Amino acid sequence: MARKNVVVFFTDQQRWDTMGAHGNPLELTPNLDREARHATHVFNSFTCQPVCAPARGCLQTGLYATNHGVFRNGITLDPELPTLGRLFRDAGYRTGYFGKWHLASGDPVPPAEQGGYEFWLAANALEHTSRPYDTMVYDNDGNEVRLPGYRVDAITDAAIQYIDEHSDEPFFVFMSLLEPHHQNDLDDYPPPTGYRERYTGKWVPPDLAALGGSTHQHLGGYYGMVKRIDEAYGRMLDALESLGLRDETVVLFTSDHGCHFKTRNSEYKRSCHDSSIRVPTVLTGPGFASGGALPELVSLIDLPPTLLDAAGLPVPETMEGRSILPLVRREDCDWPDDVFVQISESQVGRAIRTHRWKYAVTAPEKDGGRDSHSESYTEVELYDMQCDPYELTNLIGLESHRDVTRTLRERLVRRMIAAGEAEPKILPAPERKSGQRRVLAPEVGA
Repeated sequence: MARKNVVVFFTDQQRWDTMGAHGNPLELTPNLDREARHATHVFNSFTCQPVCAPARGCLQTGLYATNHGVFRNGITLDPELPTLGRLFRDAGYRTGYFGKWHLASGDPVPPAEQGGYEFWLAANALEHTSRPYDTMVYDNDGNEVRLPGYRVDAITDAAIQYIDEHSDEPFFVFMSLLEPHHQNDLDDYPPPTGYRERYTGKWVPPDLAALGGSTHQHLGGYYGMVKRIDEAYGRMLDALESLGLRDETVVLFTSDHGCHFKTRNSEYKRSCHDSSIRVPTVLTGPGFASGGALPELVSLIDLPPTLLDAAGLPVPETMEGRSILPLVRREDCDWPDDVFVQISESQVGRAIRTHRWKYAVTAPEKDGGRDSHSESYTEVELYDMQCDPYELTNLIGLESHRDVTRTLRERLVRRMIAAGEAEPKILPAPERKSGQRRVLAPEVGA
């Protein structure tokens, strides 16, 4: 039996609600929406660390950021840690990495810091080595390589060429796009020529409409980037089809975190809100056909074991997530009913998200750029995701939600301990009057 190939199509800073399958009316993602209908749509998909390098470390290692060590940007991933690149390569796969890495000491990335990938055409900080129509990456030996076309297309074309050249061998290809991340030196979201105009002044998600931020300046360009990403994703699937590889290739589409357009803090991510932590995730190929929309809450930390499991490879016991294949097969697997999030740089924060509630704490005495954790935290946010899905009303401290807060506090502590953290002290928020608000007993643990 032929071994299953694996392709990861990884975007940067893409909100979940850019997908039509999540209600976006602008037809930005027809290819992704089609696969979401016919394959497996991880409807409730969340990052476990809403900032670039830590999230990438989690996806490469299957470990939470405090355990793989890259708890903020600017830290080098331990070269001795097992990564997806090493695990697939050790299993006899041809492995190729394309695009943004952000887990090394600098550019060009030294071979020892390339995650064990056999073929390398990438940059540690792609946002600094390239611009939208000037893509510069490095090969295995640190030589500069310039790729033609808009950056999304340049990275996609290079990955397709690699797949074509290795179509008769099992391969693991990791495509890491920069888009729809902002171009740092411009503080803008530059789409392909002509794409910004299509979407400027169009539909605005309710949180951004209510809170403003840089939304009206940036959303048109951001949407244009997402449109081109979907077109590239479609071309990748077409290439696999033309090579006769669609039915034997697992393709994961996901993102490292979302984007709140300077509404929750002074930049674009690093917060507990769904605009930062909820991401689009779709899996196609063998094992994922007709999986439908999964209702369970799935974390980025669950995706590395899922890819290994789907390829028929053993999942290291050190990985902290779980394969979602039992969910796809509708097996009874006692799946967790919450996801755990660590937050750095803007704060030393922790959060837990259930279907109904969002609860977050922070350590005000700690420095998010220096400290990975704290011994004590303070409650700062509580949202009712059923009544307030865009998190516009913070309920923390309300008398009516005392039991909800206590229950979530206990759950968060259990999650932190399970992730290897010491049991923390969490200081309750000052209590406030509730007015008409009430919470029924069955709603407390929802």
